[in-house]
Amino acid sequence: MATQRTWLLWRVSVFLAALVPLLFWGWQVATNAAGPEPGRYLLLNIGIGALWLLLFTLSLTPLTKLTRWKGFALIRRQLGLWTLAYATLHMLSYALFILGLNWSLLGSELVKRPYIVVGMIALIGLAVLGATSNRWAMKRLGKRWKPLHKFSYAILGLVLLHFFWVVRADMQEWAMYAAIAALIMATRLPPVARTLPKIRHRFSRA
Repeated sequence: MATQRTWLLWRVSVFLAALVPLLFWGWQVATNAAGPEPGRYLLLNIGIGALWLLLFTLSLTPLTKLTRWKGFALIRRQLGLWTLAYATLHMLSYALFILGLNWSLLGSELVKRPYIVVGMIALIGLAVLGATSNRWAMKRLGKRWKPLHKFSYAILGLVLLHFFWVVRADMQEWAMYAAIAALIMATRLPPVARTLPKIRHRFSRA
């Protein structure tokens, strides 16, 4: 019973941690503390939040192998769904604050800003992974489930490309996210993946 309470508390803590940034950004806009363009403020921050959540989600598997702590695996689906939620809010912010819900502008926007297409493809990919992250889908897909969800790394590449196009003038922040992504992807390489349990074993013996 105590363990169940601990895991519930852990899940609730993760939920609140993912929710707090949205509440904070909303409060900044409501109190006129978000600068002269609150719409763009929300668009950028929610987009970066989605990237952070995607990186956190993909880091859970190597962290589980490295520490053998069950808590990381327990929140994988939750963080994945939060990533989808942030990405969806990012798209809605664009539609509301940039397009002004004037869909006739979308065609010219796609021509001028092709990174929007990349972002939309990434969002569709996240939606597919979110829709198939339940037990019913796992049973239905069987052996195809794992290969499908490995596309999360391709989605990460699309998100980084999207962000690269957006912040071409200042590459320092993008380089930091790219380095974190490269490190996470490196842990999926078979030689590195096999080494993670050995590292855990050495530390446990020490």
